[in-house]
Amino acid sequence: MTAVARTGVEAALPGSGAAPDPGGRRLPRTLHPVAWWIWALALATAVSRTANPLLLLLVLAVLGYVVTARRTEAPWARGFKYYLYLALTVVAIRVVFRAVFATGITPRDHFLFSLPHIPTPDWYAGIQIGGPVSLEAVLSAATDGLRLACMLCCIGAANTLANPKRALRVLPGALHELGVAVTVAISVAPQLVQSVQRVARARKLRAGRANGLKALRGIVVPVLEDALERSLRLAAAMDSRGYGRAGTATRNSRRATGALMLLGMCGLCAGAYGLLDATAPRFLGLPAMASGAVLCLAGLRLGGRRVARTAYRPDPWRLPEWAVAGSGVLSAVLLFSNLGYNAAELNPSIYPLSWPTLPLVPTAAILLAGTAGFLAPPPSPAQRGRAS
Repeated sequence: MTAVARTGVEAALPGSGAAPDPGGRRLPRTLHPVAWWIWALALATAVSRTANPLLLLLVLAVLGYVVTARRTEAPWARGFKYYLYLALTVVAIRVVFRAVFATGITPRDHFLFSLPHIPTPDWYAGIQIGGPVSLEAVLSAATDGLRLACMLCCIGAANTLANPKRALRVLPGALHELGVAVTVAISVAPQLVQSVQRVARARKLRAGRANGLKALRGIVVPVLEDALERSLRLAAAMDSRGYGRAGTATRNSRRATGALMLLGMCGLCAGAYGLLDATAPRFLGLPAMASGAVLCLAGLRLGGRRVARTAYRPDPWRLPEWAVAGSGVLSAVLLFSNLGYNAAELNPSIYPLSWPTLPLVPTAAILLAGTAGFLAPPPSPAQRGRAS
């Protein structure tokens, strides 16, 4: 094989990175999945810092731009719109609950309408079902729901942009079997959608005229049959590769691994509680979180010894990965630093009711996270076809 032909083959292999072609140019490649997850989780952390609706809407716009610019045509890359539907549902449920389970209305509130009041027993004191609904209560509920919706969309963007099968290769050995289960679970819904689309196209080619409930049997049965066949093929492939084997770990090793992971998770939970609650003792903050992280790493290290895995052509971590991950982390740091802006601008009050301001530094921080849309290398058409 000549050098030119070998270079072309290497560039065509998935996960091989951006190999130079004979003309000296860099070919497009897909970004490392961990970089997308770091970027998305950092942006979700930044979202948790603010309740400013203008900044939250800007985050949604940034997520939409990055997903549109850098997603592939793989099945898991088509689900971001469903996360948007879920986000709208979250906001609607939050507003409905705030309107139904009213907490009263003050003289300063702007009255909108009144719901029928349902008397509650004495032991249910403090909760009012029905009654007057104010504009301030609706806006407060919508803002809280929008913040949660943005966090969900950040996770949805990571699921859309990161290849779950490639992310499985970088998991620690102790989490490999769990990662396999998660990867299969993530792939089920897109594959079912594809099956439904294939059956629908086949029905059109056969001039199927049944609609509505009458067409349900003609669609469900082929889809279930396709899902069963795919499950059997997956089970046979996993069995041939040794999944589910007991391994060489002893009982004491498994117990030690479980104890370390359990204690580590308790430490992480206690540390998160200590950081969020200003009245908590100091040892429940960073010390508890650091101890929990150390115990979790020790558990992963101990559990990974019994799993020997190799990766063919591991995904490279290069300058684009550092740039994308760094843009998300820097955005979160700027929103938590309180430098160059008033912290009250991140959580505007609705008393008195006024239009929220758009602080310059947080806006620039969110736009900085949006630079991932062109810092990440664009996937090539060939990679789009392989991913699907």
